[in-house]
Amino acid sequence: MKKNYLVGYKLFFGLLGFSAIVTEIATIIARGNWVPGNFFSYFTIEANIIAVVVFLLSAFYIFAGKKSATLDLLRGASTFFMVVTGIIFAVLLSGLEGASFTAVPWDNIVLHYLIPIAVALDWIMDPPSKRVSYRRALNWLTFPIAYLVYSLVRGPIVDWYPYPFLNPAEGGYGRVIMTSVIILIGGLILAYVISRIGSKTPVKTTRKK
Repeated sequence: MKKNYLVGYKLFFGLLGFSAIVTEIATIIARGNWVPGNFFSYFTIEANIIAVVVFLLSAFYIFAGKKSATLDLLRGASTFFMVVTGIIFAVLLSGLEGASFTAVPWDNIVLHYLIPIAVALDWIMDPPSKRVSYRRALNWLTFPIAYLVYSLVRGPIVDWYPYPFLNPAEGGYGRVIMTSVIILIGGLILAYVISRIGSKTPVKTTRKK
């Protein structure tokens, strides 16, 4: 029963996230504002694409009765990325006047709120088959750090930044660095929390006869 529930849960939110991303693309194209390089440079979009893929892969593995330590690590990374997405949007972006980060209002709710919550609950309801050490969890920070470097290098080249807190014109590079350091510290704490939640999985021991 739990197996069927988890498969259904993962499929539902995987397809929901997929539909939100597709709706965004179709709407932006219809409005004549489609710039692929910019669209796929939003951390929200990248994190949600990863979440969709991980949800669907995880559903398949459970349905097939398979387990994968690699998939567990990827699920942890997806959880980390999506929780970061939800927190940063709620703290730094949701209150900005005149700013629009999605083309369709309901997509904003799905991509910034529902999917982050769904991914976090999935990690709790379906913890990894093997414990994820904090050392391995620190690898999850590689992608956000690479994203930061990419955004700061690409920004002045195309004269476009995905988020105001990454734009030096909004307060200088000092503000960008300070905000990035604060997010990094928060990320270190978050990675620890997520790895500890995953560590709730009991370790199976084999008794010697």
